[in-house]
Amino acid sequence: MAGDRGEFSSRFGFVMAASGSAVGLGNIWGFPTQAASNGGAAFLLVYLLLALLLAYPALMAELILGRHAHSNAVTALRQVSPHRLTAQLGALTGIVGLTVAGLILSFYAIVAGWMIAFCLSALAEIVGVASVADWFTAFGLPRNILFVIVFLVLTIGIVSSGVKKGIERWSQRLMPALLLTMVVLVFYVLTLDGASEGLRIYLMPDFSRALSPQLIMDALGSAFFSLSLGVGTMLIYGSYISDRENLPLLGAVVTLVDVSIAVLAGFLILPAMYVALNNGVEIFTTAGTLISEDTLIFTVLPELFATMGLPGTIVSITFFFLMSIAALTSSISMLEVPVAYVTEEFNTQRPLTAWTIGAVIAGISCTILVNFETLFGLVIAITTRYSQPLLGFMFCIYAGWVWHRNTLLQEVRKGYPQAEKGLFWKIWPWYVKFVCPLIILAIFAHSL
Repeated sequence: MAGDRGEFSSRFGFVMAASGSAVGLGNIWGFPTQAASNGGAAFLLVYLLLALLLAYPALMAELILGRHAHSNAVTALRQVSPHRLTAQLGALTGIVGLTVAGLILSFYAIVAGWMIAFCLSALAEIVGVASVADWFTAFGLPRNILFVIVFLVLTIGIVSSGVKKGIERWSQRLMPALLLTMVVLVFYVLTLDGASEGLRIYLMPDFSRALSPQLIMDALGSAFFSLSLGVGTMLIYGSYISDRENLPLLGAVVTLVDVSIAVLAGFLILPAMYVALNNGVEIFTTAGTLISEDTLIFTVLPELFATMGLPGTIVSITFFFLMSIAALTSSISMLEVPVAYVTEEFNTQRPLTAWTIGAVIAGISCTILVNFETLFGLVIAITTRYSQPLLGFMFCIYAGWVWHRNTLLQEVRKGYPQAEKGLFWKIWPWYVKFVCPLIILAIFAHSL
């Protein structure tokens, strides 16, 4: 029962937790750089439209499935299946989903560890320990393993404390801190020379590119992945929602918060890029295209901060602190997916389960680091490019085709008694049945 396994104590707690899951490194560096490469505001407008047309309906599929079952993804997909074959396929989908969530966390922890290391490097510079600062930013196996472990220990510590005392409590602290930090950085960066050009690029749409297939597919991918869809994170968070809550409303709020933070990040990253360019830091390749996202974050921006003296060091600390928070709020939900499954299916103690699974993921992360050139890109491609869209497709299939429509309506009516008369119910059932699967398959085909 939900009461035995924990539940979010407030609407605000759920919104912060779900938004934290959705808001990750992709929102803060991925979306702005995609916008910069795809016509600025033209990409922004298409992204906002597709977030409404794809991300929100797919999010609702996971939330409704989760709350109905008040259980993990494996159990949830089994419960809504009327036949043995669909129940077995649903269980397999859930198991693949929790496996993918663990694999995503394994490489995510590596990148998040770099964020912590760069934050500490700036702190070391302030106290005058240059050799330590250099070690923190140098790409080396000991450093990488150390900060993977540091990041995963933080993640495990939160998840092991449970829904209310761990996930909800820390999400309520971390998300406001993330938002405040981002707003402060935006206002500061906008005062610097060169920022206005980045702002112009971001806000002035290049409509000649608005309908290009590449832009639309990039925007589709950004909208889908920005909400942590396809691996069961939103399903498991949905399972902790009280039956008294209005799910369509909660889903809309989470989507709005996620999109708003991605848009706000654009006001930070694009002006910062052109501030860097104004200070002599190169942001374009010899071919005239924007440099890669990882080079931007770990090379260009640190070079920019270095040109600014002490204020730059303070900004560097603040920026990488922001990125670390964004990574942590997302990693919590990734770890929760396999932890919830194991604790519920095998009746294990949450702390022991969290630390055991966390240790396994740490082992996978270290294996990736030892074979970095071979495995890092491969794991990212397998999980985010191929597995995540297919899993998102399956969740929509179960919500739209397998689950009996009347039972689904009864679930939506909880906390929303007039659901049948509302716009959501008039559109969403057929939309998640026909449109969402086709869009997700288009994203998958584009990634091949």
